[in-house]
Amino acid sequence: MARTVHCVYFDKDADGLDFQLYPGELGKKIFDSISKEAWALWQNKQTMLINEKKLNMMNPDDRKLLEEQMVAFLFEGGEVHVEGYVPPKDED
Repeated sequence: MARTVHCVYFDKDADGLDFQLYPGELGKKIFDSISKEAWALWQNKQTMLINEKKLNMMNPDDRKLLEEQMVAFLFEGGEVHVEGYVPPKDED
């Protein structure tokens, strides 16, 4: 049976994550208040950031930048901006 959380990203009740995916207190906060759908959106943004900014996850500064972007995106309504990225246009 799926867990339900009140997702702060979407401000609605939704399926929660199956287990804590991020360590520490921030990981617990994500587990308790971010839906699977919102986490999937973040993962797409995270991949774009890592690739476009050529982040190295072995570098503490790069990990810190990614965490700051994650918190802003999931909890503060911030949008991830990747320099040079143009979203595809909807075709009618």
